[in-house]
Amino acid sequence: VFPISSNDSVISTFLVTGTPGLEAVHTWISIPFCAMFLVTLVGNTTIMAVIWKEHPLHVPMYLLLAMLAASDLGLSLFTFPTMLRIFWLDARELTFSACFTQMFFIHTFQDLESGVILAMAFDRYVAISHPLRYSSILTNGVIARIGLAITARTLTVQVPLPILLRRLCFCRSNVLSHSYCLHPDIIKLSCSNTRVNSILGLCVVLSTMGLDFFLILISYVLILKTVLSLASHGGRLKALSTCVSHLSAVTLFFTPMICLSLLHRFGPRLPWHIYVTMANMHFLIPPVMNPIVYVVKTKQIRERILKLFLKKGPGGSQVTFSMGMSTDKQKNAS
Repeated sequence: VFPISSNDSVISTFLVTGTPGLEAVHTWISIPFCAMFLVTLVGNTTIMAVIWKEHPLHVPMYLLLAMLAASDLGLSLFTFPTMLRIFWLDARELTFSACFTQMFFIHTFQDLESGVILAMAFDRYVAISHPLRYSSILTNGVIARIGLAITARTLTVQVPLPILLRRLCFCRSNVLSHSYCLHPDIIKLSCSNTRVNSILGLCVVLSTMGLDFFLILISYVLILKTVLSLASHGGRLKALSTCVSHLSAVTLFFTPMICLSLLHRFGPRLPWHIYVTMANMHFLIPPVMNPIVYVVKTKQIRERILKLFLKKGPGGSQVTFSMGMSTDKQKNAS
């Protein structure tokens, strides 16, 4: 997808890394990673299939969940197979074009997931702070436009990265520090001037995940302000309970990235496999855990999954759908 002429560089391939210092047990390490990959594939595919198949789930909250599952699935498809290939076959070599393509899709799905998590924060804010206006503010059309905006933003900032990498000459070590190709790792191996690449990469991170995280914090400050204004203790707990799944997604996605950045800049020097493990947590854990958390915490998804596999609803009864606080308050208003 992103070809490069090997005449521009002394080296012609990159070598990705498994788990530094633990090469002797790569076969054993592959077992949990393989299990995680299977859970990711089954979990996210099932969520998308259920939401696609069940018309009552064609509402904003579940459409955003389907977007999250799609970004998780895409991210896992461009990370797990490369790792398992290293663990099982010791196949570490990637051509420039393959590496740049993998890098592009990893960072693209990473930014897509960040944008979707931000959109889900907005969904929770509207549901809790403006429950009576929820259905008029967040329609399926609005969700579609949000999805297109997230995609357009992501492609706008990500497409230039591999294009600018093509101008670099690579003549140092060709060993990357992770099990897949990432933009910061690649530019470190260049013997050309990478100032433009580094500045652009930093701007991309700040304008996507950095901005998204800041806006998510603001949304939860506003949510907390609304919750504390409720007179009923039970009402406050019910409002907060509708945010548990989303807060889990925020924590799983952003915490490893923030900790890794702080360790790189301010922390003590640690064995390199610690940094690799934390990077793996950022890229690999959310696609595994998000479907589990949402299935466990969302009754409607659980019931529809049972219906999908058992070919009938539980007890033959019709499932009643709720949008949490917003639905309850709408009923009270009517």
